[in-house]
Amino acid sequence: MLCHHACPEGTWESVFSLPDRRLWPGVRCYRGFRFALPQPRRRLEVPNGSVTLMLGFGSRLDLHGATETGSYHSLLAGLRTGPVIGEHDGRLHGVEIILSPWAAFALFGAALADTPGNAADPTDILGPRVRRLTERLAETPTWPERFARLDATLLRWSASGRPHAPQVAWAWEELRRTGGTAPLDALAARSGWSKRQFHHHFVQQIGTTPKTAARIHRLGRVLRLLATDLSYARTAAACGFFDQSHLNREFTAMTGLTPGRFRADRTSGAGAPGEQDRLRGEVTSVLLPHPA
Repeated sequence: MLCHHACPEGTWESVFSLPDRRLWPGVRCYRGFRFALPQPRRRLEVPNGSVTLMLGFGSRLDLHGATETGSYHSLLAGLRTGPVIGEHDGRLHGVEIILSPWAAFALFGAALADTPGNAADPTDILGPRVRRLTERLAETPTWPERFARLDATLLRWSASGRPHAPQVAWAWEELRRTGGTAPLDALAARSGWSKRQFHHHFVQQIGTTPKTAARIHRLGRVLRLLATDLSYARTAAACGFFDQSHLNREFTAMTGLTPGRFRADRTSGAGAPGEQDRLRGEVTSVLLPHPA
C-alpha cells in the first residue's frame, strides 16, 4: 500500500508505504519525503515510541534538544522522553524506516540501549552497509522502486540479524496496546522471568526501562485523545493520571508545551506544506514558525 501526497507546484511530497508482510509488525512503515521550500522549516518532535532510521540524499537535518544536538545527512534515533526540534533550510530529501525498538535490536544487531534518547550517524552503529544502501536508494528513480529495495535489503538483514526475545516484543506491544497502563509486575510475571531478568532483557532490547516505555506509550494515548474534542480532565482520567494537573506536568515535561499550547500549535500548523506527522495514525509532531 502506498499513500502519496504532493504539492502541485512541486515544492514538497510525502509518501507512506507499508513494508513487506514478512517484516511486520516490527517494521511499521516507510516514509519518503522531498522538500524544496522557499524558506527553512522547523518541526517539534515528541516522544513516539519508535526507532527511526533516516537515510538522507544530500541535505542536512539539524537537531536541537536536551540529548540530541547535531547536524546529520542520515541518522538513527532511539526512544526519547523529551522533545527535540528538527530544522532544515527548506530542502530535504530522503526516506525513513520506522520500527518498533525490539525489531531494531533484531534487525540491526545493535544494542540501542547504549545510546538511549540520542540520535547518531547510523554508519557509526550499523557500519558501511548503511552508506551503500543510501547511495543505491538515492540513485533509484521512483518511490515504489525505493521501497521495494528497502524490503529486499531489510529481509536480507533480518536473516542474519540478532535474535530478540519474544517476551520482550510481547511486553512492548502490550504496553503500546494499553496506552502504557499494563501493570509492569504482571508483564514480568507472564514473561516467565524474574523481575530482574525481565528488566535486564527489556532495557537491552528496547533501549529504555519498562517504566519509561510505559510513560512514552501513555503520552501517545494522550496525544491521540487531545486530537479529539475530549476535555483535558476526561483525557487525564482515561490515561491513568491522578488529575488534570498531573497530566499537565507530565505532558509539559515530555513535549516542552502545555496541552493547550500543543493543541493550538497543531491547529495553526494544519495548513503548512506537507504532513505534520511522521507516522500515520499517531501524533508525532508540531510544525513551528521559523524565527525571523
